[in-house]
Amino acid sequence: MYKQFTRESRVELAALLRAKHSPRECAQQLGFNKSSVTREIAANSGSDGIYRGAAAHRKYLERRKVAKQSSRKIANNPQLKRHIRARLAKRDSPEQIAGQLKLKQSPDYVCHETIYQWIETDEPELSTHLRRLGRKGKYRRRRGTKAREKARESAKIKRIDTRPEIVEQRDRLGDYEGDTIVGKDKTKRLLTTVDRMSGYGMLDKLDVVKVSVIHAKIDQRFKRIPKKKKHTYTYDNGSELGKEDEELEKKTGLAVYRAYPYHSWERGSNENYNGLVRDFFPKGTDFATISEKGVRRVERILNHRPRKRLGYLTPHEVFVLGKVPGAVQG
Repeated sequence: MYKQFTRESRVELAALLRAKHSPRECAQQLGFNKSSVTREIAANSGSDGIYRGAAAHRKYLERRKVAKQSSRKIANNPQLKRHIRARLAKRDSPEQIAGQLKLKQSPDYVCHETIYQWIETDEPELSTHLRRLGRKGKYRRRRGTKAREKARESAKIKRIDTRPEIVEQRDRLGDYEGDTIVGKDKTKRLLTTVDRMSGYGMLDKLDVVKVSVIHAKIDQRFKRIPKKKKHTYTYDNGSELGKEDEELEKKTGLAVYRAYPYHSWERGSNENYNGLVRDFFPKGTDFATISEKGVRRVERILNHRPRKRLGYLTPHEVFVLGKVPGAVQG
């Protein structure tokens, strides 16, 4: 599947290069071909030869803007604009207009896609001259298939296997996993968030399952957590947390990743924490009958429960008090 660099992936690439990773290693981490990475570095590095993520993205956008402007053959050609308007008024389609220009070997030739783009961006009122297709009155087919649209959306997602290696090692505080627990009434849930290293968990009641509500809960929680304990947040692929990963990153200051669909084992820390919560709220529990006070009580109990993998320290002692556990097992 074709994949393009975004501002986010450029910032990640810059960080990897600063950490002395080779282009091949960067490509593996980011999910690109090595050739794509080397071209990106060559095209968007600074005049000093140093690749900086945000500056590289600005350089790319400026170059694209110039290229786009120079390719606007119709907007910069009054004679061609008059010709297209006249043909459209006679109900010729953009394909017919472009085809005739090509047949006559006109120096003003443009393809039909360029005509459609010009209409959409510069002259939308001319769309009334286009022959309409279908009951909904759409005058042209939407570009790309559903499969392609889905592929484009998927390309925007940072997947769990692109997380920094240190996340897998669980050697630092501040790498979180999140999910929701469904109650008897699926419109009422519990939002769970757990730190991978310490097992420190945060439990919130959701009376409404809406992306804005969930993001607000997560944001509220992380506002109380120091910056040094905020690195990554990985959550399930479900729709309840929405697709606004960049928005969540801006709110929380965390790099947001998603697990693959139906791969719950990839978030083992969170699955384990959800199992502990289920001891108090078994499947089939009606969360509408549970109070905020009851949810907080369970959160406190779990955060003050000694853990064998922490050398029998509690998550609270490790996460909040900064005590250092023994060797962390699996």
